[in-house]
Amino acid sequence: QVQLVESGGGLVQAGGSLRLSCAASGHTLSRYTVGWFRQAPGKEREFVGGNSRSTFSTSLIDSLKGRFTISRDIAENKVWLQMNFLKPEDTAVYYCVARSSTVITEIPVSWDYWGRGTQVTVSS
Repeated sequence: QVQLVESGGGLVQAGGSLRLSCAASGHTLSRYTVGWFRQAPGKEREFVGGNSRSTFSTSLIDSLKGRFTISRDIAENKVWLQMNFLKPEDTAVYYCVARSSTVITEIPVSWDYWGRGTQVTVSS
């Protein structure tokens, strides 16, 4: 079983950048497909993107392409979510997730492991 802990959230002005980190313990992340979800107040949890354990290729939802990137650091056993040109609508709690399957999915219940989340607030 893998444990996930997010960090790096905070308050940033619109147009700024944040880099979220997800640190794993218990197992090496190279054994898992990893991803990020976010949940804004009063809204359902939304898939952000994922990185496959088989190909290490990344999939992002279309609305975030060009602004967000996902990468993993095998040596540090971490996953990163780089967020640029942030907008107020990006305000949410961001969750790191992992699953054993090689497939990246947008369905929350399909992910086996979740971190507790980190708050990102973008001011206008």
